[in-house]
Amino acid sequence: MEMRMIKTFQTIVKLGSFQQAAEALQYSQPAITLHMQKLEADLGMKLLDRGKKIKLTEAGKIFYARADQLLKEYEYLTNTITDIQQGQAGFVRIGVSEPTASHRLPAILSSFVKQNPKIKLSVRIGDSKLLNELLIDEQLDFAVCPSPETSMDTEFQPLLFEPMALLLYDSHPFAQDDEIHLADLKGQQFLFTPPNCPIRIRIEQLLAEKIDSDYQGIEISNIRSHKYYVQAKLGITIAPIATICPTIPGTVIQKIADLRVGPIAGILRKRNIPLGSASEKLMLDIRAALLQSNLYVPEFELPSQLAMP
Repeated sequence: MEMRMIKTFQTIVKLGSFQQAAEALQYSQPAITLHMQKLEADLGMKLLDRGKKIKLTEAGKIFYARADQLLKEYEYLTNTITDIQQGQAGFVRIGVSEPTASHRLPAILSSFVKQNPKIKLSVRIGDSKLLNELLIDEQLDFAVCPSPETSMDTEFQPLLFEPMALLLYDSHPFAQDDEIHLADLKGQQFLFTPPNCPIRIRIEQLLAEKIDSDYQGIEISNIRSHKYYVQAKLGITIAPIATICPTIPGTVIQKIADLRVGPIAGILRKRNIPLGSASEKLMLDIRAALLQSNLYVPEFELPSQLAMP
């Protein structure tokens, strides 16, 4: 049963004749007759009694009552499919890690949703390891995070360098210092993320190079909450600047002169799996925004994989 046949039937009933329907739809009258014959054959029942005046059969009355809704639903369906094909509609499942999840992504998504109101979003926040697993399991379309340690089934495109700094409570001896080096941090109490966190791993590598193991540590899993524990004077933390800004009362951010590392966020996606149009559109928006963000950290030397023309 073709939608054009339903439209033909609906037009015949509204105008009262095959001839007027043919003129309105710009078909020949034999074509209109053929449409009706095919429609009745498909349904297996007569819809019209043909005579001097066309009358609806009982089946025709029921079918006519539903014809308008059928056509509207079909139009909605075809428009939706067209929107999906053109990237104007769809459902995108994105994974993201901190600090991008809280600091950068909300503004990007706000702009994207305003421009693409028919695209539905699902955002999953987690570390690189979890997001990599979800991608492999095809529970996400793509992710924005640092590269996982092992990524045989996924591919990573680096985009954004996140510089790090030292967060202190305002009565700490280093709070007013003009210049701080990693070697100065001997004997300090640090706040750390979990042992498998790439940021913690890199920080402890640097501390080991400068002060061996002469420091203490408390594990606080959510890096964005570190500033509240610093405020309570439980320790100090080295963290991406995006996670400790803005500061809260009782805390101070200090640059570490010889700290030139930081997490590199980028797009993580499953290998050899093409993205849908909507996912591709969002990924390109995020990519452009993250690359642009690198312009705002000129005092930090960008890692070689980001130092592109």
